[in-house]
Amino acid sequence: MAIAKAERLMNLALCLLGTGRPLSKRELRDSIEAYVEASGPGRGVASGPGKGAAGSDDSFNRMFERDKDDLRELGLVIETVENLDGEVGYLARREGNRLPAITLDAEEAAALGLAAKVWQQARLAGAASGALQKLRAAGLPEDVDPYESHGALEPRIPVHEAAFEPLMLACRDRRPVVFDYRKATAARPEPRHVEPWALECWRGHWYLAGWDRDRGAERVFRLSRITGRVRSRSTRFTVPVPDVVTVRETVASWAGEIADRSALIRLRSGAGYPLRAKATTVRELGDGWDELEIPYGHGLDAWLVEFGPDVVVLEPAELRADVVDRLRAVAKG
Repeated sequence: MAIAKAERLMNLALCLLGTGRPLSKRELRDSIEAYVEASGPGRGVASGPGKGAAGSDDSFNRMFERDKDDLRELGLVIETVENLDGEVGYLARREGNRLPAITLDAEEAAALGLAAKVWQQARLAGAASGALQKLRAAGLPEDVDPYESHGALEPRIPVHEAAFEPLMLACRDRRPVVFDYRKATAARPEPRHVEPWALECWRGHWYLAGWDRDRGAERVFRLSRITGRVRSRSTRFTVPVPDVVTVRETVASWAGEIADRSALIRLRSGAGYPLRAKATTVRELGDGWDELEIPYGHGLDAWLVEFGPDVVVLEPAELRADVVDRLRAVAKG
């Protein structure tokens, strides 16, 4: 069975790499012998009235989707293209699947090993281990052990949101997605149609940066506010994907990283240490309260709400109003 699957994957990869145009599922099904055998009449298809053709199609579709995912896991870049008639085709461009020889010095190998170690307690542990095996084949020194138990650094990035994995794959494969999103000031979630660009972790929270088709603008979404299942779409992106630096700057700006003003708040003594670390001035007020001046940028209102009754915004008035609106939305449930 393992040999048969390996041969099927190899044939599919050769078809996708050898074509000069996108091939539809139907064309791939007719071109690869294993697919023809699996979906042919009387070969493992449930019998009974009306089940033959439908069962054959379902069996092929499941096998093809698994094979496509397996090839992508192995590193093959498969593009999904929709023609003018709305039919979806697939191809793997040779120029996009050709890599130069990889050489790593000791510091580069250590950095890659440390990056892989980040994910060992997260949902990408399997992918990280597989990537390390590929790096070893490409020149990662054998004496570099990224999982060494007595290492001085123990990096961890929490990934608790169910939306992380499907969004990560959608960013990788350049597939638009649809999900229900609840803003902090909204009483109920709303559907969003998004072309995902990149995921960023900031202050322990994950954010998705992408193009919001409904609003026709660049937007950032906090993954913890995505409700329900993330659904992918087979259509293509409608706008160019910015470079990595631009996306990261957008995430930082929307999450409150970039500040261009100052805000004055009251903070309960012994609370809000992240706020104290950001403060430019701190003054004791007595009665268990301190006065802090902190940088004010986009997203500060959402951050302050997380501290609940331990924070009171004094100025500016617009920030105070935004915080009050968010607290009222939370109180309404």
